[in-house]
Amino acid sequence: MAVYKEELRHARERSRCLRFLQKGEAWLQPGAKEGSMLLDGGERGTVSISLGVLKALEKDDLVCLREDKAAVTAAGIASARRLAAKREPFASQHREIERRVIKQGAEKTIIAATLSESPLAQLANRRTRNGEPFLTIAEFDAGEKLRADYTRAQIMPRLSANWMASVTGRKRGNGAGGGVELTEAAVGARQRVDRALEAVGPELAGVLVDICCFLKGFEQVEIERGWPVRSAKVVLKTALGALARHYEPPARKKRETHRPILHWGAQNFRPKLA
Repeated sequence: MAVYKEELRHARERSRCLRFLQKGEAWLQPGAKEGSMLLDGGERGTVSISLGVLKALEKDDLVCLREDKAAVTAAGIASARRLAAKREPFASQHREIERRVIKQGAEKTIIAATLSESPLAQLANRRTRNGEPFLTIAEFDAGEKLRADYTRAQIMPRLSANWMASVTGRKRGNGAGGGVELTEAAVGARQRVDRALEAVGPELAGVLVDICCFLKGFEQVEIERGWPVRSAKVVLKTALGALARHYEPPARKKRETHRPILHWGAQNFRPKLA
């Protein structure tokens, strides 16, 4: 029983250490207890790890120790993703999934974005020369909100036969979503997509649909549209800015209210007292 508890404690320490180092390298400092080390991540805080666990992670090539710093390796990142995944752990180690909450009026939708596959997420991870994110949170959320509505609206073209329509006895139409009767949610999503694309204008709507909804790569969009190299991300940022203003319009400043004029008086006018 004691051996099982010790193994469980070590497993928890390994998982905690990998999760902490997955966010960035940390400074090594001696811990308060004998045989322990302190991982100092600066603004991320500190984590106390057993020296034996840290050496075991280095031996398994999950953590790299150099002088007074510790960093996670590629194998360590994959191991951390496997430990964090509740389903399909070995498939999850190849994915970089981030969950975000998208607000649509009073409703809140939780979406999962695969950062290694989504062009929009890849662009959000890039930095400018000043070290600031290339996309703001509002711009990234606007793109994800458009993609969520586009998917919910069933606008994507069907790539296979629509067997569900024949089984349920419904008529097949010529709609873009396969002709199946649309639900109220899908109709509402289509209306939101139409309003959003109309708000940004026809010059910017196409690049939003290609990259955010169809997940086309930047190079593919540039080749198809005949744009210069590395210009698609600049145009997309402009389009996302306009889309973000559509979803979250800036607050207008209230103008100073003046009392209305009740009567125009000529020169030497004197009001009559009742």
